[in-house]
Amino acid sequence: MLNLFFSPSQPNSIHSPTPSLSAHPPPSPTTHSQIPMLRVVRRLFRPTITRSSFANQYVRLEIISGKNLQVPSLRIPAGIYISTNVDSQKRWKSLIKVLSSEQSVVWGNTVTLSSWGSPAFSIEIRASYEADRMLGNGEVIGKLQMSWDELLDHGDEPFDLSFPSVRGVHPTLTLKVAVVHACDNQNGALSDSLVDCEITRETDAGHARFAKYMTRERVSHLNHAVQHFQLVLDQCPASHPDHATALTNLAWAHLIGYARNDFQDIDATLSLFRDALALRPQRHPDHSLSLYNLAVALSCRHNKKYTAADIREAAQLYHELLPLCPEGTYFRSIAAEANGVDYVINRCNGLPTDASDEGIHLRRVVLELCPLGHQLRSRALDELAQAVKARFDQHGGIDDLDTSIQLGREAVSLCPEGYSDCDYYLDNLAVSLVSRFNHQGKPNDLDEAISLHEEALRLRPVGHEYRDCSLDNLGLALIARFNKRRDIDDITRAISLHREALKLCPPGHPRRDTTLSNLAVALHTRYDKLDVSEDLNEVIDLYRECLRLQQHDHLQCHVTLHNLSSVFCSRFMQTQENEDVEEAITLCQQSLAALSSLHPDRFFSYMWLQVAYLSRYRILHDPADLSLAIENFRLASRHPTRGFPQRIMEAIYWARQAEVYQHESALEAYQMCFELFDSHVMTRSSIISRREAAIAFRGAQSLPVDAASCAIHSGNLRQAVELVEQGRCQQWSLASRLRTSVEDLESANPKLAHNYSELSKLVSNAAQSSATITDRAAADRAATEYRRLMSQWEAAVAEIRDLRAFSRFLLPPLYQDLQAAARQGPVIILIASEHSCSAIIIPTSGDPHHVPLPSVALADLKILKDRFTRAIRHASVMGPKQPRNDLIVLLRTVWDVVMLPIVNILQYDLKLKYHSRIWLCPTAAFTSIPLHAAHPFKTNPDGSKEPCLEDLYICSYTPTLSALVRSRQGMKRRVTPSFVTIGQGQPGGGKGKALLAVDSELELVHKLVPATANRTTISGDAATRAGALEALQENTWVHLACHGKQDPAQPYDSHFVMKDEHLTLLDIMDKDIPHAEFAFLSACHTAVGDEETPDEVIHLAAGLQFSGFKSVVGTLWEVDDAVAKHVVKAFYTNMFEDLKDGGAMECTRAAWALNRATHAVKTIVPLEQRMVFIHIGV
Repeated sequence: MLNLFFSPSQPNSIHSPTPSLSAHPPPSPTTHSQIPMLRVVRRLFRPTITRSSFANQYVRLEIISGKNLQVPSLRIPAGIYISTNVDSQKRWKSLIKVLSSEQSVVWGNTVTLSSWGSPAFSIEIRASYEADRMLGNGEVIGKLQMSWDELLDHGDEPFDLSFPSVRGVHPTLTLKVAVVHACDNQNGALSDSLVDCEITRETDAGHARFAKYMTRERVSHLNHAVQHFQLVLDQCPASHPDHATALTNLAWAHLIGYARNDFQDIDATLSLFRDALALRPQRHPDHSLSLYNLAVALSCRHNKKYTAADIREAAQLYHELLPLCPEGTYFRSIAAEANGVDYVINRCNGLPTDASDEGIHLRRVVLELCPLGHQLRSRALDELAQAVKARFDQHGGIDDLDTSIQLGREAVSLCPEGYSDCDYYLDNLAVSLVSRFNHQGKPNDLDEAISLHEEALRLRPVGHEYRDCSLDNLGLALIARFNKRRDIDDITRAISLHREALKLCPPGHPRRDTTLSNLAVALHTRYDKLDVSEDLNEVIDLYRECLRLQQHDHLQCHVTLHNLSSVFCSRFMQTQENEDVEEAITLCQQSLAALSSLHPDRFFSYMWLQVAYLSRYRILHDPADLSLAIENFRLASRHPTRGFPQRIMEAIYWARQAEVYQHESALEAYQMCFELFDSHVMTRSSIISRREAAIAFRGAQSLPVDAASCAIHSGNLRQAVELVEQGRCQQWSLASRLRTSVEDLESANPKLAHNYSELSKLVSNAAQSSATITDRAAADRAATEYRRLMSQWEAAVAEIRDLRAFSRFLLPPLYQDLQAAARQGPVIILIASEHSCSAIIIPTSGDPHHVPLPSVALADLKILKDRFTRAIRHASVMGPKQPRNDLIVLLRTVWDVVMLPIVNILQYDLKLKYHSRIWLCPTAAFTSIPLHAAHPFKTNPDGSKEPCLEDLYICSYTPTLSALVRSRQGMKRRVTPSFVTIGQGQPGGGKGKALLAVDSELELVHKLVPATANRTTISGDAATRAGALEALQENTWVHLACHGKQDPAQPYDSHFVMKDEHLTLLDIMDKDIPHAEFAFLSACHTAVGDEETPDEVIHLAAGLQFSGFKSVVGTLWEVDDAVAKHVVKAFYTNMFEDLKDGGAMECTRAAWALNRATHAVKTIVPLEQRMVFIHIGV
């Protein structure tokens, strides 16, 4: 390949060095002015055939192949052909064949020549620069003349014919000859002698002169070549079929002259190449050569003028060209070499990061020019990763950030040990991971980022040019972890790293502004969290110096502005100097002015503006400042391009401050919290990751009850019900939506219903499969696919909502929707907030009733919970006849301060009849208290016992109102009942003590279940995880006797103990069992919730209800299996007592049956073992 690039290379960016440009061997001194003498390599001696022996006969010449076919001018030919001249009148041309990467050609062409009238013939190897119609005869590679006797001296065996050296190598043809008696031309063309016209002569002369210029480097030869080619162009106007060829020949001569500094003009040359390409559109045989010529010309100009547009266009041309160049061809090998596409790739990699769509498109083009195995692929991956990361920084699109991380992972994976650029790729990947942590709040991203930054720092020891970058980046990641985990070692080390980085960037260093800003961030963080007051003035000085170094249009100037604003806010709260807060407001306003309306960083300007206004309001008490603070709370929380975690924290702070200052926006703030939470958890594919997202925010656990309390104080009980329901269903909301029945929609629009159902299945499957992925790169890909499916699912939901009858499809339910839960009896929501404790009773119809609980506070409930825990633990070691005095005192307290005020409303306001059904829906601290067992333990003057709650009403629980509504709706689908008893009393080593009464309990239940039901039993070795899951799916009624374990750290790992593996809550929730009806969980801790998210009611009984069981009996604490069988016997006796007359099994009788059972066993079952059982559901 011709080396066009002689001038010094443009300095590259820091990532990778420019590849060296290869030099070519010196030109051969061989001239082409005379026909050289024959040079033959004989393969095998044969008897000579004299001319007299074949007079008037024909010679068949087979052109088999050629090798070492070097073109003297080094120009890339469209193909190579062979020409033979028998006499001055007749000339034969072979087919034009493409030159291989080894500079060889296979023809297999045959021609029959007449020996009559000519003592000799000549043979030429020529390069054609046109694949289709030729202009002239091309460039001569080699030429020989010989007699017929010399030719026929080789007999009928193939032989090699060697031509004079071209650039140090001898072109060689492999031929075969034979005497024949008839003319039978098979290939090529036998025609009149080459057209002897002026255009042809001038073109051939131009090629010859140009070849001499290339071998002798005399400008006079170049000038003559240009003159010849110009004459040809003058005779081939725009309408001439050879116009494009004439343009190309002239342009190529000018290009080489420019590359060798013999010509100065390149712009006119580019115009010629562009005109030629325009005349050779796609599918034209010479389109690829024209693409290449223009690409080379652009690269050549870029090499001298460093015009970025040239190298970008060259990349696009190579992107179009390379797929048109077959592998194994000379054209492909030259186009793909260091001075071809690799030069372009290197120079594109040296361009500044461009986050525009055009810039990212260029990076994708460059990456496609670097297939797997290409030495520059890792650099191209990293450059594209940085471009899409920059677009994320400007627009906040999470797809860009995920793409950046995926590209960065591949770039790192391609780095062999000791690879010079590996530290850059590690650092860049880590920066993207930190950004994703800030945007999505996934702790694994931050941990991985810190590990990668540590590795990059190790690769940049003291003295490394970019050590300061690694020090800064690692420090910022440690600050992020400190803000999350409050480990003082993290902030201490971060400050140390930033100080070291600053020492490496003295005044005048190009990155000094960055290190100043980062050290300031670290010190301000320490001040905010640890109140190190001496940090504050240093932080202001650092930011001021940083601003002086940054130009007004600096990319990070707005960050410095709002960061400095935050420091003045901090100092104002300390000094109450009005100048500080005024400057803080001014700086934030300047920051906003520098950003587009949707730039993600506007969030921080809004945030610090609200801090400034709120700080001033606290001091000066001007209502206008409070209004401005609230407005900036609103703008920050709603800013669409910022990640959900930061917006959620801002919305929570908004709600808290609105409560403190009794601002009317409090309910709006709570509503915003729930909307953001809902959107945030829906970005998480697995239910476990949704819980991680839900517990990640300090103070968020109490939002549902605080919102309800706020609505109550505002006099809006209906909204209180709606808010508490919306806030308590965050983790399970998506899973329940995916299982929403679309029967009504199928009637209205079958196509939309089918599309929604199919997408719901795809989303659910993607969520389940992602939960088992451990490889981080695979997890990223799965998350991207999940997000793609969720986008389609959300679009389908939006389309359904366009139908008038379905305008609220899957939106948070309104009060009138939730009231369906009270169809068969009132539902009592117990709200435990730090602002107040109260109850809301939802009647069968009409407005809700508010029941203040003035005698109980949130702190009292927490104490009560702890006392119950101790009392039950103490009772478990007492004899069955010993009085449970501690429990009695506690249950009396629950009756007096909680349930009695509620019972009074039920009795006197709602006129609820005795033994009616009621449902308890406790929240927060109420979930840990056995409300159903509330008891006055008093004797009336007439000696009668004052009734307890369960004497008055049939009590059930429901995790949420929506869960009860779903269970009621599911009762429409009934199937023939089947009953399975599952028991595991011998779980094996390490899984708990043996439960000796399990087998007898299973036998007892089996006897009590009506014979009309299909009854099966699974126990012993058959009671495995898989066996139990299968039984749950195949039966409508289930009795389960085994160990149960609530996992406080990860409630979705709560489980039933089987013979082999645990049957977890997650296993159960993954199953959709719409025909299931009833489950009795005779196991420990099956209805105990999650301490971290008490308002989410995550326990085994609720999981069974979610999977489809409409009615469930569960337990609140440990069950004594020897005693529990008395409750079990009494329960099933009452459950099925009416079936003797042929009645149907009804799961809706379960609450009544449990109520009767606990009354029936009072004398033989201790109090704590009676009240341990609760009913959930219909």
